[in-house]
Amino acid sequence: MAMAKLTIDLGALRANWTALAALSEGETGAVVKADAYGLGAEKCVPVLAAAGARTFFVAVAEEGARLRRILGPGPEICVFSGHMPGDRDMIRDADLVPMINSIDQMLMHVEGLPAHPFGIQLDSGMNRLGMEPAEWSALRDIALAQHPRLVMSHLACADEPDHPMNARQLAAFREMTDGIDAPRSFAATGGILLGPDYHFDMTRPGVGLYGGLPFVDAQPVVSLEIPVIQTRDVLPGETVGYGNSWTAAAPTRVATIAGGYADGIHRAMGPAAHVWAGETRCKILGRISMDLIAVDVTGLGEVPDHVELIGLHQGIDTLADWAGTIGYEVLTSFGARYDRSYTGA
Repeated sequence: MAMAKLTIDLGALRANWTALAALSEGETGAVVKADAYGLGAEKCVPVLAAAGARTFFVAVAEEGARLRRILGPGPEICVFSGHMPGDRDMIRDADLVPMINSIDQMLMHVEGLPAHPFGIQLDSGMNRLGMEPAEWSALRDIALAQHPRLVMSHLACADEPDHPMNARQLAAFREMTDGIDAPRSFAATGGILLGPDYHFDMTRPGVGLYGGLPFVDAQPVVSLEIPVIQTRDVLPGETVGYGNSWTAAAPTRVATIAGGYADGIHRAMGPAAHVWAGETRCKILGRISMDLIAVDVTGLGEVPDHVELIGLHQGIDTLADWAGTIGYEVLTSFGARYDRSYTGA
């Protein structure tokens, strides 16, 4: 079968949530936006709920409505984008909690869905989403009188523990929220690792659940095996792949494997990337193309029927380093052509 196999270990996912919850003060939620970071919300979310997560976070209302169908009634589903035009019916019917980002959103929400639950998102310095201090000051008493479910903000540099932005944002968030009755949330995965000062009433881990940095103790959740389609002997001076970007300096045994950038294997990582055949590291040769990758298998006694791109030898953040990106992008780029399987349910 010329289809790569993507395996998601739900037992590792559960273990990662449990470990991050043990590090957290107060309640621990789960961020499951972007189809559980590309790994499949239908499979991942029930495992997180069974582990103990009772509050889930998504990016937009459409994700929240889908999540409600998966979870059923009960767990709280918070929407980072807040209450957008056209969201009213989804927010009401799926019982979502929009995280209000502006005065305009607050007006839209209270006029369209009076008495419906909401949360508040504050900008503590990231300048992405949330009310800035002056806006919050103008709305604070009115909003708090309606008992928001959660008041949150987001750290810009939590994956760099010594970055001064962390302390500046913490001070800003405290200045805006100390003394309020509503529960507060400030820490995603990186913030949890910064320590209890950043935890407040709820943490909301995301990438660490799925095996990504900065949670260095995470169990790997994803493995990816790619079939070998064909092998050939390449002579010195011959080239491999588009653009003649790799030229053989010596006789080389080359395997062509069934994966490429259409499957979320980033083209940019080609010059640095390797795969593993058993315990042997094999260099990727030339450019990664849409569906195919060439690999140097000269050192193998026998060419296997598949090679490992992600697994015990190298994880998502290794691939991210090769591509000049982050593990989040590797996770959320997995395409639709994989033979997906789930273990450890």
